[in-house]
Amino acid sequence: MKMVTLYTDGACSGNPGPGGWGAILKFGEIEKELSGRERDTTNNRMELAAVIAGLEALNQPCTIDMYSDSKYVVDALAKGWAKSWQKRKWVKSDKKPALNTDLWERLLALCDIHKVTPHWVRGHSDNEYNNRCDQLARDAIEKSL
Repeated sequence: MKMVTLYTDGACSGNPGPGGWGAILKFGEIEKELSGRERDTTNNRMELAAVIAGLEALNQPCTIDMYSDSKYVVDALAKGWAKSWQKRKWVKSDKKPALNTDLWERLLALCDIHKVTPHWVRGHSDNEYNNRCDQLARDAIEKSL
C-alpha cells in the first residue's frame, strides 16, 4: 500500500457556530490541500470532517500517518474508544451517548479501508502543516460568514 501523510484541523467561530476544516495530503513530493465549511456546527464535527475528507480523497487503500491537534479524534481512534462506542450502540463507558455518531460511522468505515495511524500534534505551534490546515479551516469559515 502507498504511504500517505494526512494533516488535519477543524475550527469554529463560536461553538456551535460557523465552522471550517482543512486537510493536507502528502505523497512523496505531491501535496494536495482540501477545505470545507458548514454554517452551524461544532469544533469537534469540523475536526472529524477534516479527517474524513482527507481519507475520502484517496482512490485506493493506503497506509496513513494522520496528524491532528484534536485529542478528541486522536484518542478516540488510537485508544479504541470510537470502536467501543460503536460496539455499545454509541453509548460511552460513562453510559452517556456518544456525540457525532454520523461522522464516527463514516470515519470508522474509512479506517476499515485504510490503515490509519493517528498522531497528536500541538496546535498553533511549530508544525507548519498543522498551521496551514488551521489557516485553511479559518479561511473556509470566512467564506461562510
